Amino acid sequence: MLAGSRRFVLRPTFMSTSPTPLRLTSVYYFPAAEPGEITAAHELGKLTGASVSANAGAKTGVTVALASRGRPARLPAAAQTATAWMWLRIAEDGSGEICATHGSFLFAAVRLLATATSDLTREKLAAGVWLPATFGWHRPHWDACYTQYWRSARKFEPERYVAALAEAGFTHCEVNGLQAHMPFEDMVAFEYYPQFYTYAPGFNHFIDTPLTKGVWPAHYLDANLNHLKKLADLGRRYGLKPGVCMFEPRTMPDRFFAKYPSLRGARVDHPFRSRLPRYTMAQDHPIVQRHYREALQKLMRHVPDLSYMSVWTNDSGAGFEHTASLYVGRNGGPYMIREWRNHDKVAQAAGESIVRYLKNLQTAAAELNPDFDVILRIEPFKVEHQHIKAGMGGHVTWEAPSLLVKGYDVPYAHPKYPENKAVAGSLFHTTMDQAETDTLTASRAQGCEPVLHYSASGVMNHEPLLGLPFPRMLHEKFTAMRGAGLNRISCLGGLTNAAQAPYWPNPVVIRAAQFFPEKPVEQVLTEYATTLVGPAQASSLLTAWQDFENALMWQPLVGLYCAFGFCWQRTWDRPFVPDVEAVPAAEREYYERHGCFQHNNPGLVDLGKDVLFDLITQASGTKMAADMDQHVIARLRPLIARLDGLAKATEQISAPGAPRRVSPENAAAAVFADLRDRVRAYLHWVSSLRSVCAWCESVYGYLQAPDAATKASYEQKLQGAIDLELANIRGLIELLETTKSEVLVVSGVADNTFFYGENLVENLKTKIRLTEKYRHHAPRIDQDIFWRPLPGTTWPEGWSAKTP
Repeated sequence: MLAGSRRFVLRPTFMSTSPTPLRLTSVYYFPAAEPGEITAAHELGKLTGASVSANAGAKTGVTVALASRGRPARLPAAAQTATAWMWLRIAEDGSGEICATHGSFLFAAVRLLATATSDLTREKLAAGVWLPATFGWHRPHWDACYTQYWRSARKFEPERYVAALAEAGFTHCEVNGLQAHMPFEDMVAFEYYPQFYTYAPGFNHFIDTPLTKGVWPAHYLDANLNHLKKLADLGRRYGLKPGVCMFEPRTMPDRFFAKYPSLRGARVDHPFRSRLPRYTMAQDHPIVQRHYREALQKLMRHVPDLSYMSVWTNDSGAGFEHTASLYVGRNGGPYMIREWRNHDKVAQAAGESIVRYLKNLQTAAAELNPDFDVILRIEPFKVEHQHIKAGMGGHVTWEAPSLLVKGYDVPYAHPKYPENKAVAGSLFHTTMDQAETDTLTASRAQGCEPVLHYSASGVMNHEPLLGLPFPRMLHEKFTAMRGAGLNRISCLGGLTNAAQAPYWPNPVVIRAAQFFPEKPVEQVLTEYATTLVGPAQASSLLTAWQDFENALMWQPLVGLYCAFGFCWQRTWDRPFVPDVEAVPAAEREYYERHGCFQHNNPGLVDLGKDVLFDLITQASGTKMAADMDQHVIARLRPLIARLDGLAKATEQISAPGAPRRVSPENAAAAVFADLRDRVRAYLHWVSSLRSVCAWCESVYGYLQAPDAATKASYEQKLQGAIDLELANIRGLIELLETTKSEVLVVSGVADNTFFYGENLVENLKTKIRLTEKYRHHAPRIDQDIFWRPLPGTTWPEGWSAKTP
């Protein structure tokens, strides 16, 4: 019997499967079958030992087909009006059918047969099992490893990944990932900006039009386009519909505007991070509108079944003209609104222009696919919000972490820290306010079906960790989304590198919520735990998952650090010292070269700052460090000790030189050891997060102290924090050098801003050396870092940039 969803498909012809009690003679698919039908049929053949062939009118055997080819005769009446479901009927004589509305559901249905649950007994299968899907539209969103900034992840296998998506009940996959490690973008020295184009890449990285021909090299465009097509093809094999998530309207290089100056639109770059002003095209200009129409249609001719475009904007080199949330403020080209209009009029004009942009894309796509969806991530548009939503409808819609969002304000607080309001869409967001349903009803009355995103992984939660279990929290969120009446949902970050977390319960819970929503989560987890470690140890695994969630629930959400900022700020590998600049610049270069730093960014020297953001204050640092000590770390240490004991107790030790005996106990030992190491990785992650907060508490306290005695007490406290961080990093090194599990995502190409490279251990050892060498300098932060000249330049002789 297969061990549940933890077994992932390896290759199309390769699917490593164990025998199942279900034995079949013949499996058929239609001669004109789609790739998803063929893949599901072959998977069923491998599971059951059956022959597989194309046959439109087979009288025996099991036929695998989409519902669009004809509905099974025994389908229940309720299926006539349902739009998303699967049907499985297999009689004792080996005849029957597997049918579904979505190609990916066919693969999910076949994989359900490989699990040892009570849901698909022989008796139930003989009568026929109809499983309506809770969510008829379910996609990964900002898919970290498949398309976005973790796409160079070590040991990531794209086909295993899309198979995991289909098995979990997803319907779509995101395909616009760059083939290149980093994007091709114009830049100047000493700026950090082109790297922001590596995720959610827009049209200009895949295709050109007559307007943009020659701006990007043809070899670069072709490589990225071919990669996009391959990703779409992989998803298609498993019945997943392709779509794109793009930052648009994105900037054009200034050499483009030298040729077409009248097409210059808004400046959208972040003036602190960039050294080269970057502009989009004027979105209302007819030439620009045609460019976008042709760009989308050209892309769709390469991927004819492209089904949606998610538009992210007003960040990362993209933005809409005259909107209030542009980094440099409202600005744009000359065509949208005349000067000296009041803010309300500008907001109205900007909002209506955004709607025109979205509808221009949708009508262009509709010529090739009438059902193509254009979806706007709506959070950036607080003041334009009502004008945008008023113009939407049909296949032009919006998405957010909450349907109540207006700007970045949402009514959800951390479950343990009500003062923390920034949890919408994160793993801590597990409930849905009744007002969500009211907003959904109003949107549907307008003909608009919004999309709500949720978190299932470490992406934007605890990057760069892999495979942390929080199945009950996740199931609670799914139950809440179902209760709110949602039909369209998206998984922020996708399932990351799921194949490298082979015992991860989160995808199992997602599948259960999709196809067995009434099934208690404890039953789902008990059945899965039993397949992993056997009935004798299942309760121990269930308790360990629960205990980890209990610790995780108490983790404070530290701004930026609990998203992409943990790696951005080089939290693990930068020296942990009272005065960062006591470390000579040459010795800091190993980590600064890949940090999201600028020469005058306070984040270079101050762990609680990034550009103009105060991430951590002295008061919040004090509280969060104490909270992590008391509520998180104190829970993790005994859990790790217990898991270590379980791993050792269940391991069967062979005699020296004898082959290792494969047994249920060996399997259980591997599961407990894997979970132990993932919890250890989280302990080292949250301990470093705690260290950052303690640094802010102590360094800020020292600098603000009114007398020498107070300074001394803060200095002593900081030295204690340094001792803890050194021990923590030594433990992390030991884990990374000994674990058999891929506990964190690591780039197989090179170290970069968004996640660490395979030289992480080397960098951690450098951190220890530098921390020990420079730990006893007095705390110091350069308060005038803003005014520094660029490297290689100086201010005029005698001029001071010190704050008076």
